[in-house]
Amino acid sequence: MSPLLDSKPAPTQVVPAGAAASAAAASFAALLSRLDYLGAADIELIRQAYRTADEAHLGQMRKNGDPYITHPIAVAAQCAEWKLDAQALMAALMHDVMEDCGISKLDLAERFGTTVADLVDGLTKLEKLEFDTREQNQAESFRKMLLAMAKDVRVILIKLADRTHNMRTMSDMPRSKWQRISSETLEIYAPIAHRLGLNFTYRELQDLAFRFLHPWRYDVLSKALSRSRHRRRDLIAKVQTEVESVFGQHGMNVRILGREKTLYSVYRKMDSKHLSFSQVTDIYGFRIVVPELLDCYTALGILHQLYKPVPGKFRDYVAIPKLNGYQSLHTTLIGPFGTNIEFQLRTHSMDVVAESGVAAHWLYKANEPGSDTSERLGTQWLQSLLDIQQETHDASEFWDHIKIDLFPDAVYVFTPQSKILSLPRGATVMDFAYAIHSGVGNHAVSALVNGEQRPLRTELNNGDVVEIVTDEKAEPNPAWLSFVRTGRARSKIRHYLKTVALDKSYELGRRLLGQALRAEGIAEFPGDDERFQPAWEKLLRFTGNRNQAELMSDIGMGKRIASMVGKKMAVLLADSGIRPDAVLISTERYATGRDETLTQGVVTLDGSEGLSVQYATCCKPIPGDRIVGYLGRGEGLVVHAEDCPVCRRLLARDSERFLAVEWADETTRAFETTVQVTVTNGKGVLARVAASIASAEADITHVDMGNEPAQTATDIVSVRDRVHLAEVLRSLKRTPSVIKAQRYKPVKA
Repeated sequence: MSPLLDSKPAPTQVVPAGAAASAAAASFAALLSRLDYLGAADIELIRQAYRTADEAHLGQMRKNGDPYITHPIAVAAQCAEWKLDAQALMAALMHDVMEDCGISKLDLAERFGTTVADLVDGLTKLEKLEFDTREQNQAESFRKMLLAMAKDVRVILIKLADRTHNMRTMSDMPRSKWQRISSETLEIYAPIAHRLGLNFTYRELQDLAFRFLHPWRYDVLSKALSRSRHRRRDLIAKVQTEVESVFGQHGMNVRILGREKTLYSVYRKMDSKHLSFSQVTDIYGFRIVVPELLDCYTALGILHQLYKPVPGKFRDYVAIPKLNGYQSLHTTLIGPFGTNIEFQLRTHSMDVVAESGVAAHWLYKANEPGSDTSERLGTQWLQSLLDIQQETHDASEFWDHIKIDLFPDAVYVFTPQSKILSLPRGATVMDFAYAIHSGVGNHAVSALVNGEQRPLRTELNNGDVVEIVTDEKAEPNPAWLSFVRTGRARSKIRHYLKTVALDKSYELGRRLLGQALRAEGIAEFPGDDERFQPAWEKLLRFTGNRNQAELMSDIGMGKRIASMVGKKMAVLLADSGIRPDAVLISTERYATGRDETLTQGVVTLDGSEGLSVQYATCCKPIPGDRIVGYLGRGEGLVVHAEDCPVCRRLLARDSERFLAVEWADETTRAFETTVQVTVTNGKGVLARVAASIASAEADITHVDMGNEPAQTATDIVSVRDRVHLAEVLRSLKRTPSVIKAQRYKPVKA
């Protein structure tokens, strides 16, 4: 059973049908009284769904003794508060019938249509599937719900209504379940409600979860807040009277509502800032609802004339809405007796969105059929779940991605064309690049932030203008995963590394295995012919791979040694009657005169190998250097200079993982190496050094300056080969103020 979704009480007890029918009928009558916004045909469909649910749950009871059908009715009633359509209400009434009562999705589709069946199925737990761990079960269940929610947001609205009613009746549950269910609510469902703009539900879920997670703290704070409310009653009345009076004098028709912090938000502020209850000064506030958008700013000016604003405590969420669609002006003013009071100013439509979020879409759908309300209310995030799903097939990884995006604290940044993008707090330049397009992110090489060159890992701030510089030959770097913030960027990078890098690893692995087979006297690479199939099947059983492609990729990534796989394949082919060529064995193993430890043939490198081949950062080999290849475990082929101390240590410890490599006659790109330049300190020295390197047609990718009077600058430059490097060094040595210029070499062990 899924620990994530099984929060409802188990329906086990049986009671007389008469009492159950009487209680259920009364509840359903209360539900019907809320459906005045629907037509008669829709109400009849809802009545049929109720009958189906009532029959399915007949005899089942909740822990408090009520008929179980009262729970689906309560869930539907909450959905009716959000003015959801008939299909959603039907699904709410029947949301447990597939899981608890054995009614199939096909049955529901035949009776109520595929849309209702899909909604119910999206809410159903994966009880019949078996998973290895509780965590995997939890992730898989949540994955199914989120994907259904991305296709139809009504799924999560029904689920949130379901969770809200279960939390309201939590006191009837065994105390042993309070901790787990309340933690899930606080960590998962409340953030989702916030992400979708369901502010009222968000606040209620937080307070209910706090009540059952920390009952003693909840009671103490509740009593303190009640006493504070009584003491400050005169202050609140005075503020309300003064505000009503000043708006009346200006002839503005406004609605003024009091607002009080939830117990959980008070507790969280006390806990995070180490405050006592008396030090929390912004417990009370006011919401002012005005007729038109421009009235928000007019009302703001009136308030600022009445009370002095607190510097730095103004936020304009009207011009730049929050990620979940929330719009309002926030200002904190110094009221009577020096008390800080927050005011929120918004229009009626903004107020509906602030409390109902995505659910407000159904309130406006009938009146504004062409509006983009649902998109504006944060459903772009829901759609992005589908993008992540297409690239992530592991449930736990999928859950990791979307968990990142649940919390909507945001920064707002601009493209060079002044388009605003909302990103989570802490988002980097790479998150921005992937938010624009995956192609921009995949080929990003640098960025301009507010016109200045900045690294790709730079965190963005509100108002930054960001321009991404791309290169068609650039590819995602695995190191980006350590600093990207958004689930979209993380999934795109992982998807690229798994697909493109896998293809290149396959090509390298096939080359390595082909060379290893030649060393064993097998001239022809075993293809898909029938005569090779028995040998391939036995080899795959031996290695544990599912297919040839996976085996080749493993070899290319260094997870398997080509020479060992080649020896095994040669034995299997010999058993099939395909004998090795003794002459070929002699030619391949000894003709090159290479070190006998390098027995896998020679791999030729031209710089176009991509992610399957890495050039070691310790020695930074360039064409012309004598090089060797090391098959790191899971890293692919790592190329070192032959005299590299790191390489020597690896060779002594892991010689079977080395293979011979050589440079191609023509390489396809420049390679980085490190140059140390010792200069006399003086004005403009760095500029002259940079100009000297540029005059030799080399690029500088990094500069590190020392602090001594005779400074040593460590430059990482891109050169074509050793000949080009020699030209760069000669150019540097001819430069005034340069004392010495040489290529940096790692210190020998």
